[in-house]
Amino acid sequence: MKFLVVDDERDVEMLFKQKFRKEMRSGLIELEFAFSGQDALDRLQSIQPPDVMYIFSDINMPGMSGLELLNKIKAQFPQIQVSMISAYGDDENYQRAIDFGAKEFFTKPIDFASLKQEMQEMLDQD
Repeated sequence: MKFLVVDDERDVEMLFKQKFRKEMRSGLIELEFAFSGQDALDRLQSIQPPDVMYIFSDINMPGMSGLELLNKIKAQFPQIQVSMISAYGDDENYQRAIDFGAKEFFTKPIDFASLKQEMQEMLDQD
């Protein structure tokens, strides 16, 4: 199953690859990375139908915010599950993310045990 991580901070790529090394090596998951909301949309629109099943997106990014990205993904690709990640666990962002169709909301620093559990649930549904 292919997961797309969207975050403007490039060090997130190394962190995710480190935390999910075993799952990637076994072929259980594939991780791809986009460094902006537009980059993520371009990636999704370039393959029809999109091969990404799940997206983890940061909320606070320059240009298109994660909430704007979530809105666009849900309008164009309703089958793709999206979870949001924020450095700020504020109620307003949480509520907007859920209202826009986010499956889950994680705060930084990311609890990778919870994230792995979320991924496992997606794999079990597949």
